[in-house]
Amino acid sequence: MEIWEEIKTSFKEGSYLTRLIYINIAVFVIVQLWNVLIFLTAGEMFSIASFLTLPADISQLIWRPWTLISYMFLHEGFLHLLFNILWLFWFGKMFLEYFTEKKLLSVYLLGGLSGGLLYILAYNVFPVFANALPYSSALGASASVMAIVFAVAFYVPNRSLHLFLIGEIKIKYIAWFLVGLDILSIPSGNAGGHIAHLGGALFGYLFIMEYKKGNLITKPFDKLIESIFSLFKASPKIKVSYKSTGNKDYDYNAKKKASQKEIDKILEKIAKSGYSSLSKEEKEWLFKHGS
Repeated sequence: MEIWEEIKTSFKEGSYLTRLIYINIAVFVIVQLWNVLIFLTAGEMFSIASFLTLPADISQLIWRPWTLISYMFLHEGFLHLLFNILWLFWFGKMFLEYFTEKKLLSVYLLGGLSGGLLYILAYNVFPVFANALPYSSALGASASVMAIVFAVAFYVPNRSLHLFLIGEIKIKYIAWFLVGLDILSIPSGNAGGHIAHLGGALFGYLFIMEYKKGNLITKPFDKLIESIFSLFKASPKIKVSYKSTGNKDYDYNAKKKASQKEIDKILEKIAKSGYSSLSKEEKEWLFKHGS
């Protein structure tokens, strides 16, 4: 299928930003198709997403440690996915104007981890979440996206974006507005999601503050990612060939002797009649072989 081949080529040759977007979309599509399949065959809903969401309860988390990563690629609905993808695309493009693709990947993953850990911490510390703790779980790329938004917003705080009906606005104000909105929205619903957003934003802010001091807090993680990627890279095949060099050595020496003889002939002509006496072909030959 031509479309499928184009997608595979785009994924292989695209930036890490492109790949992150594709992975988020792919996970969403696979989960939705799984739900349809289960519904048609079993007549009931049994979502695979329950194995990918991040539980707040530590006793559940120890049996599902992969959810610290999987949750940041999982979305519960199309609009949830769409808004996260759009924010990731807009601010991811800006991020890549100043930083490398590897740093984008590290900030995305570590921002998501920071958001997830702050969410778990809050639900296990604050008494208000005690009743919801056994049933609460987090999902979505929002914490990861917030890390990228804040990294850009505090690296180039005075850069402006044109917003519909508002006009030009500096991105630092956009970042602070998002944080303020998350803080005020904690009591009104989806408290875990808003807390995770704050964790991602905090990591993005710390990343830039340390980067401006000359410290790269993602460096250990960058090395870990590189070592993991290296496991999936195919080892180059070493081709060993055996060639007889006897005749080639003779040919090489013969050509070298003939070349030197021609050089001597041209130099002798220059000595007698000057450089201007050389033909065009002799000048070109001397230029190529005389160095």
